[in-house]
Amino acid sequence: MVWQETGMFSLSLGPVLALVSAALFGASTPFAKALLAGVDPWLLAGILYLGSGVGLGLLSLARRRRGPLPDRADLPWLGGAILAGGVVAPVLLLLGLQGLAGSTASLLLNAEVVLTALIAWGLFRENAGRRVMVGLGAIVAGAVILSWPGASESGPDGTPWAVLALLGACLGWAIDNNLTRKVSLNDPLVLAGLKGGAAGLTNVVLALGVGHAALPSPSLVAAGAGLGFLGYGLSLVAFVVALRLLGTARTGAYFATAPFIGALMSVLVLGEPLSGPLLVAAGLMGWGVWLHLTEQHTHAHDHPALTHVHTHDHANDPDGHHRHEHPPGNEGLPHCHPHTHPALSHRHAHVPDAHHRHAH
Repeated sequence: MVWQETGMFSLSLGPVLALVSAALFGASTPFAKALLAGVDPWLLAGILYLGSGVGLGLLSLARRRRGPLPDRADLPWLGGAILAGGVVAPVLLLLGLQGLAGSTASLLLNAEVVLTALIAWGLFRENAGRRVMVGLGAIVAGAVILSWPGASESGPDGTPWAVLALLGACLGWAIDNNLTRKVSLNDPLVLAGLKGGAAGLTNVVLALGVGHAALPSPSLVAAGAGLGFLGYGLSLVAFVVALRLLGTARTGAYFATAPFIGALMSVLVLGEPLSGPLLVAAGLMGWGVWLHLTEQHTHAHDHPALTHVHTHDHANDPDGHHRHEHPPGNEGLPHCHPHTHPALSHRHAHVPDAHHRHAH
């Protein structure tokens, strides 16, 4: 079966969701720093994710239609994502925020996109072109400028340790992103809710028990839970769907706009100054992100026969990937069922989404 497509291939939904995810997460960073004045960072990490899990759980229960649920084969990937990105990474982020200006910490989080892409290319064999590699180099250069001694405001723990904590958080989320891609065809609300609930409860229990943290005021708990629902919960839902549509490295490239949003919010909300290194780093990172966003990848490629389960829509199928047969009635609506893709050869602009994870 051969399907030939001409013209520009629309990737509108994936980038929009990735940018929404970035905006929600990026804006949450300076507000999380502000909350640290009244709560232990370990406990705050738990409150943020627990608020995410509870909020998404309620949303999931209120829905009439759900996507596929994780099965036994998904549990190792999902468990690893929860541990790396839900338990370890947020604690390291908040520890780093104690020793860095919010704007500097926000831009340093761009290291996540680099580490995410390196893991995606090195371990999961996503393709990478010269343009994407140059973009990553620009992002790394910006991170190096921010990490240089004296380039940023130092807190009580000292910049070097705070930078290491931030980079550790980035590594945790990079591992999380790649593991989550393995289960991204499942219902995103369920995935994000499970992650938030499990990771949040774990950190709250550990912070109160092992860390001997004191419970903050009810108003601070409510603020942290609400911030977590928006900046970690809804953000993660959008990110999971973007992973399905764009692949890990490209979704990470769009998500790299989050640190710029966080830095801007730090200047506007926290009143932090605009420094020379911050502006230079922002310029380099912005150029790197632009190179990622303007990448074009087109070539003739073959799809082997594939059977899987995910929500799809026959009415919005420009590539011809969902032209399978089933009882009438669902052609114009998003729906979910096991389906088989026949072998297919065609040429069009594409990214490493759930249907384009082929070798190059």
